[in-house]
Amino acid sequence: MTQRERQILAWIQEDPMISQEALARRAGITRSCVAAHISNLTKKGYIAGKGYVLRNGTYAVVVGGINIDIGGKAYGPLVERDSNPGQVHMSLGGVGRNIAHNMSLLGLEVRMLTALGDDFHAQKIKSSCGDLGIDLSYALHVPNGTTSTYVYLSGPDGDMALAVSDMQICEQITPAYLASRLNLLNNAKLVVADANLPSQSLHYLAQSCTAPLFVDPVSTHKAEKLRPILSGIHTLKPNRLEAELLTGVRITDRVTLEKATKCLLDSGVGRVFLSMGSDGVYAAEGETRHLVPCCPAQMRNATGAGDAFMAGLAWAWMEDLPLLETAQAGAAAGAIAIESEETINSNLNVTALRERMGQIL
Repeated sequence: MTQRERQILAWIQEDPMISQEALARRAGITRSCVAAHISNLTKKGYIAGKGYVLRNGTYAVVVGGINIDIGGKAYGPLVERDSNPGQVHMSLGGVGRNIAHNMSLLGLEVRMLTALGDDFHAQKIKSSCGDLGIDLSYALHVPNGTTSTYVYLSGPDGDMALAVSDMQICEQITPAYLASRLNLLNNAKLVVADANLPSQSLHYLAQSCTAPLFVDPVSTHKAEKLRPILSGIHTLKPNRLEAELLTGVRITDRVTLEKATKCLLDSGVGRVFLSMGSDGVYAAEGETRHLVPCCPAQMRNATGAGDAFMAGLAWAWMEDLPLLETAQAGAAAGAIAIESEETINSNLNVTALRERMGQIL
C-alpha cells in the first residue's frame, strides 16, 4: 500500500460516507486521482465494494507508547557533577512500539495508535516506523508536545546508575482519542494494548472495542489497572508475578498454577498465556490446558522477550492457529528475541518462527 493509499483509507475508515470530492480536497489532488486510488484499494482487498465497505481482519492495531531511548555509557567510573567521557546511543523503544515492530517483522499489517509530540524526535519516529511498515497515519499529534523520552546513564559495566523518564504525552491517549478511531479498532482482526495506557483508556478499549483485545500487563505495578477490566480482555499475557497480583494466588507448583489460571478465566479473560520463565508457558482457554516448555535459545539479552512473545501470539491469531500452536509461536518468538544483543532481533521472520516452533518438544 502506498502512503497516499494509506492516507485515503484512513479517511474512509474515519468516515465511510465521505465523498470522493471531499477526499480530493483533503489530499489536495483531483477527484480522478482519488478514484484511481480507491480502485487500487479495492483491487488490493482493502475495500470490499461500493459505499466503501471495508474488509475486516486484514490488519492489526497496537495501542501504546513510543519512546526515544537515549543512553550514556561512561568509559570509566561515573563522577558526580562532572562530564564523563563515554558513548551515547539513541534508539526507539516503548512496549507498544516494540510489539508492533516484532509484528511487522512477522509480516503483519500493523497500524498504531499513539501520541507524538511536535519535535525532532517525532520526525525520527515517523521515519523509522515508515521504514518498518508500521502505519502511524492514525497517531495523535500533540501541538507543542514533547515526544516520550527516556534518558539513562550507566557505568562501564552497563548497570544503570540514573535515569529520567518523560512520558507524560502518553496521557493524551485518551478515551476521546480512541473513540475517534473506533472504526479502525473495530475493523481490525485484533487489537494489542499495553498497560502503560491510562486506566480510563484501557477501560474504554475493554468496553467499546469489538475486535479481540490482547493485553500485556507490562509490570506488577501497571497490572493493577487491569483488575476491573479482565472480563473485556480476550488474550492476557502475564508473567508469574503479574498473575499472582491479579489473582491473589501464590504460584508454587502445578496445582497453584492451575488455580491462578482458572481464577483469571473465571474473571472473564478469554485466553491466558502465563509465562513461567525457565518453566515454560502455561496456556489456557475454556477447559483446555497446555504446558509448553521453553524453546532452546542462547541468551544474550532478555529485554525484548515479552514484546516478541506478544507478537508471536498476535501472528498466531491472524493465522487462526489453535491454542497449543499459539503458545508455541509465542515461546519461539521470545526465544529468537533473546538471542540478539538488541531489544529487537531483526532475524525474526515467519520462516525462523515456524522452524523454532518445531524445536519445542
